[in-house]
Amino acid sequence: MDTEGQGGYEDLCAQLMRYAQDLAVLFRDSKDQQQALASLRRQLSSYAVDFRRTYHQLNVQYLATKEAHLDTIYRLSLAAEYRDEDTGDHIKRMSRYSAVVAEAMGFSASEVERILYASPMHDVGKIGIPDSILRKPGKLTHEEFEIIKSHTTIGARILDGSEADVIQQAQVIALNHHEKWNGQGYPNGLKRTKIPMPARIVGLVDVFDALTTRRPYKEAYPLKLACDIIEREGGHSFDPEVVDAFNRSLDAILEVRREYQEAARRPEEPVILSERDRQAGVEALPGTDDQGV
Repeated sequence: MDTEGQGGYEDLCAQLMRYAQDLAVLFRDSKDQQQALASLRRQLSSYAVDFRRTYHQLNVQYLATKEAHLDTIYRLSLAAEYRDEDTGDHIKRMSRYSAVVAEAMGFSASEVERILYASPMHDVGKIGIPDSILRKPGKLTHEEFEIIKSHTTIGARILDGSEADVIQQAQVIALNHHEKWNGQGYPNGLKRTKIPMPARIVGLVDVFDALTTRRPYKEAYPLKLACDIIEREGGHSFDPEVVDAFNRSLDAILEVRREYQEAARRPEEPVILSERDRQAGVEALPGTDDQGV
């Protein structure tokens, strides 16, 4: 091999050596990068596990706080209810019924939750009604009935002025849950859509619960009679759309009712509408005993 050829061969070898060195460097760099990426993936995976664990813990704490808040509302509401010879189950049923109907009407999740929390306070104004009237077994005099009606305005005053959304809605419900679709309710004789929707819902489920549970002045009415009364009062006492939502969600409502089951009426027992219910606008349907008590 001549000198020129020898030089070219050496240059080629040197170039190949440089390529080999460069490839070795690239390989080391690539390997380092892969190791760095693997380490980063492990670190991110660890962060994800920690995040999920923290999120779960915070979610558990959040749910526990919500349950504690609802339990507090139930207990405070019970302070106004306990003299009425009913248990705290009434306000729990009311709360759950209201949420079920609100969901059936297409309320958002936050709106359903708000009515769940606000509805138990609907009768907080009863704390201002004397026992002699609140627990009277017979028909109320006109003056006594006027005093009973004042629990709406008393409750509104108790709940007025809060900055909390739930308490603001509770104030609206407390004031308006005895208003009627036909304008013959109290305290202000509001009519149709002038009655706030949450109050329309609570007003209906309040009547349903009152009809189907034992009270100092009456026995529980059979479920069918109570549902017939609700249906008949659509367009009179109740918003027809709320009645429709109640009917659509009846299975869910009855499931809630079973959780707080009242003693069942024997089928052979006569149905007697109380004077207190008739005084409040509930009239006998065909097949019931219209004697009153």
